[in-house]
Amino acid sequence: MLEKAKILDKDALNRSLMRVAHEILEKNKGTQDLCLIGIRNRGAYLAKRLADCIEKIETVRIPVGILDITLYRDDLTLVAAHPLVHKTEITFDIADKNLILVDDVLYTGRTVRSALDALIDLGRPRSIQLAVLVDRGHRELPVRADYVGKNIPTSKEETVEVRLEETDGKDEVVIIQKE
Repeated sequence: MLEKAKILDKDALNRSLMRVAHEILEKNKGTQDLCLIGIRNRGAYLAKRLADCIEKIETVRIPVGILDITLYRDDLTLVAAHPLVHKTEITFDIADKNLILVDDVLYTGRTVRSALDALIDLGRPRSIQLAVLVDRGHRELPVRADYVGKNIPTSKEETVEVRLEETDGKDEVVIIQKE
């Protein structure tokens, strides 16, 4: 694997999150009935960061949950013989709320489909909107993000890696060329 290009550094990543937070607030006319749900792992960290951005703007802390989609994946048998299932941590009622589903990279749309199935099993929200840090194209399902930090056209021979301080020790987004 060869690192081809750095798309976002720490400052650009933070600016993208702040812009997305503003867009979320504008579209939802504030924080009323607004909740963030991050898809485990990096989506969960990004959801917490978006909540921090929203709190800086509105001085209101909105609820943040973490969604594990492992058992909802359509490729579960291809991932591992015994997949590691983590806990979904949503400590608030999602019924009649405006949920912002947060993930790091939007690619085929299959992760989002799995997340929608998992959320509907938890209740009936008023709306579900999608926020992603990176949209790299190549959809296999009819899924489109409502909020995008950065659109990055890629080839299928490339991978987009989102590296976050919480998991990787630094904040950046890079394109990796598969060898």
